[in-house]
Amino acid sequence: METRSVKRKKKKKEEEANWFIKVDRISNLPDSLIHQILLLLPLESAAQASLLSKRWRSLFLSLPDLDFTSINDLKNPKSFSSNSIYKVLSLRSHRDSNNLRSLRFRVPVTFTSLNSLIRLAVTHQVQDLDIEVTTKDYFNFPRWIVTSQNLRALTLKSANLGFRLPPSSSARGGFQKLTSLSLSRVILHNQPCLSDFFTDPSFPLLEKLTLECCFGLKELKVSCRLLQEFSLKNSLQLEGLEVSGNKLQKLKVESCFYSYSEKSFVKINTPNLKTFLWNSNAVTTSVHFLDKLVCLRKAFVKVFWHHQDLNSQIQSLFTLLSGLCHSYKLQLGNQSVEILSSKKGLLKNHLLPFHNMRFLELQTRLNRHNVQTLSCLFKSCPMLNILTVKIIDDQTSERRQWNKDLWDMSNSEIQYWESQAYELESFLNHLEFVEIHGFVECENEMSLAIFLLRHGKALIKMTLRSSFLCRDSPQTNDKVTANGILHGFFQSQNLISLKVSLFQDLG
Repeated sequence: METRSVKRKKKKKEEEANWFIKVDRISNLPDSLIHQILLLLPLESAAQASLLSKRWRSLFLSLPDLDFTSINDLKNPKSFSSNSIYKVLSLRSHRDSNNLRSLRFRVPVTFTSLNSLIRLAVTHQVQDLDIEVTTKDYFNFPRWIVTSQNLRALTLKSANLGFRLPPSSSARGGFQKLTSLSLSRVILHNQPCLSDFFTDPSFPLLEKLTLECCFGLKELKVSCRLLQEFSLKNSLQLEGLEVSGNKLQKLKVESCFYSYSEKSFVKINTPNLKTFLWNSNAVTTSVHFLDKLVCLRKAFVKVFWHHQDLNSQIQSLFTLLSGLCHSYKLQLGNQSVEILSSKKGLLKNHLLPFHNMRFLELQTRLNRHNVQTLSCLFKSCPMLNILTVKIIDDQTSERRQWNKDLWDMSNSEIQYWESQAYELESFLNHLEFVEIHGFVECENEMSLAIFLLRHGKALIKMTLRSSFLCRDSPQTNDKVTANGILHGFFQSQNLISLKVSLFQDLG
């Protein structure tokens, strides 16, 4: 039988438990902390929470970040529209008008609706604006963006037709606080030369610039003193590019200069550049480095060439690579090697001054046509530590199968490499790691591998990755490879630390 004391204690515990259940502890948290919780939810869930009470409604309407992409579906426009965004922005009170930190949305929209949305966002002093729109026609760059004094970052992308930039005269005095700008699908047929748009008067604080799919752009000049990253992609009609900036550290140009021009040019004045990516661009007629890239750490060059005026393109590529001579790491595409291997190529008679190079990656067919070019590249890198060769196999490649009976060193390819041993002495004294992809025991690659094994005094590890699809008889070929490599291995001067690995690339 329970005593009165026990009953009182039990009743008190029940009352405490009921009080704990009834108390809304989350609502007692400060607004800033509840904002952090709501920002972890999809915007639609945060909107549903606003139905709990007037305070929760106020909390939702004062969120500093609005990301409508979490509920936006461009493929199903009826499920969401620009009107929904406009309604949410309109309901924000004047008291909360200055705390809109970021706004993101992806919607089909008319230009009138887009302009109204941006005007309202600018009124709320938005700092980060990320927009992707689908329109039924081209549209002009919204003028409210230019005049905003609070905007720090802008991403504007047209999903289909594109938009026009404002005139350079209209841009001056605008974008004064902008630090990051990304534009995609820009229509420039009426202003093909942007020589005074991306400059300090218009973008005094710009640090990052990304331009993609600039239709009609012929010449571009970028000169912003605080710019640190610049990326240009898919500007096929570009003929001239000039980039300057003492603080620029990363430059990326991809899929440009597709239209041949006798006056195509590139001018680069970026003394503190650390990363240079030149991917899938045609070789321009001329290249000028106005200052040495002494801070360069990584360079990637993958080009193709037009069939007109080959001499100037060869000279241009040579100048481009010479300008990258201070780089620590270089990745060179197949067409670059082929151009340097041409009959009129300069590399056979002139070495590139890659004295700082420690890592070299080459894409090549590795045939007799470019063996001399590879030798010259190796001579150009006397301090190289890591070499990666990615062999490209196609229907036109001349890749004769290795003859396992040719161990008397009478093979012409081996004889050529042996004749280069003295001039490659510094290269061979520093090379530590070698990796060859697409290795299928053909004469050229076997000759190179055995030569490096025999003469690589600092060689620690060689990795051979063979393509499974290229093998007619994997077991037999593996045996031939093992015999050939072991033959070179036992002639190596560095037996103790040398490791040879054989792999098959199934992808």
